[in-house]
Amino acid sequence: MARPRVVIVGGGFGGLTAAKALRKLPVDVILIDRRNYHLFQPLLYQVATAALSPGQIAQPIRAVLRRQANATVLLDEIVGIDTARKVVLGRQAGEIAYDTLILASGATHAYFGHDEWAEVAPGLKTLDDATAIRRSILEAFEQAELATDPVVRDAFLTFVVIGAGATGVEMAGAIAELARHTLVDDFRHIDPTSARVVLIEAGPGVLPAMAPNLAKAAQAGLERLGVDVKLNLAVTGCFPDRVEAGTTTIPCRTIVWAAGVKASPIGAWLGGGVPLDRAGRVEVSGDLSVPGHPDIFVVGDAARVMTADGKQVPGIAPAAKQQGAYVAALIGARLKGRTLPAFRYVDRGSLATIGRGEAVVDLGWLRFKGFLAWLFWGLVHIFFLIDFRNRLTVMFDWVWSYVGFGRNVRLITSGGRAPEAKQPTRSDPVA
Repeated sequence: MARPRVVIVGGGFGGLTAAKALRKLPVDVILIDRRNYHLFQPLLYQVATAALSPGQIAQPIRAVLRRQANATVLLDEIVGIDTARKVVLGRQAGEIAYDTLILASGATHAYFGHDEWAEVAPGLKTLDDATAIRRSILEAFEQAELATDPVVRDAFLTFVVIGAGATGVEMAGAIAELARHTLVDDFRHIDPTSARVVLIEAGPGVLPAMAPNLAKAAQAGLERLGVDVKLNLAVTGCFPDRVEAGTTTIPCRTIVWAAGVKASPIGAWLGGGVPLDRAGRVEVSGDLSVPGHPDIFVVGDAARVMTADGKQVPGIAPAAKQQGAYVAALIGARLKGRTLPAFRYVDRGSLATIGRGEAVVDLGWLRFKGFLAWLFWGLVHIFFLIDFRNRLTVMFDWVWSYVGFGRNVRLITSGGRAPEAKQPTRSDPVA
């Protein structure tokens, strides 16, 4: 008899954890992703700010699962699900039958009804996002070097990050360090240390998920780096040459969006009747299954999962890994005619780095900040990198960066824009 087939959509933390946890079970696993790599998203901002290369935080999915005999990897994009016939619809592969389906397709950027902002305010979810933002940041300094109009130069040297969660805080701090330390001796006509980094947050503080004292410490650390933190300020417009927030206008040429996410279109795939929250996440049952579909599970950023005390499980890597492991264990239990208690999230804390040698760590039972927190943050992130070689290279680059303020991946790759036609440029030689 054919073995049960488990189809997993998405090779992120939740999907890949589930696939690996199924390796010893008598099932056939098919993992489908539209990209051929697993990405360590918590370090994307370091690619975007030229500290790490893309290959250091990504690993081919086939390489990760190559020794798992019951796993097959398909490079394809899911366009629909037929729950009655129990098939997923691949754009290229067509119909792929399943006995159990795990949807771990993640999330994308949410612009709160202003999708037109995406063109000028990219978010940070993929390697393409990171390299595009890196290109934009580095080009801004190059264009400032060429500019003769002080107003134009100042606009190029202004960087706006929208959203003060962990991604926004880390991104703002990294841009400030890039400007004030790494690039300080690279230019002749501009002073990179004069660059202005603005972090805008609609709420009353940065890092709202952390303890208030740690959030205040993080804000103080950003301000020591020279980041202009603007709180209780909601963005009302993003344009190629400025950000508007109520009556405030900030001329700039580089905007990074870190303010919100929305789930992948699982609701559209499954059709009507599936409960969704405002961000498009599926409101799953206690065992992470879709209500009315006990053979379909949703894990990671695409799932709305509640804790026993009524709080929403955060959309972070540890939560996705716990959910993926739980669903795999539940599948194993069902094969033996048993079941498991409802999923229970174990909060192992949250971390954020502010800059060189400074971070905040909130483990619930222990909270600390400063250099020791930065070391802890680095060790945790290196530990969770999926490949041993990547761990070694990332550790080396971090040590080198700490000692010499170096960022070795200052590369403007393909896709860069040409200088604007109306922008005055220098006629004298540029060193």
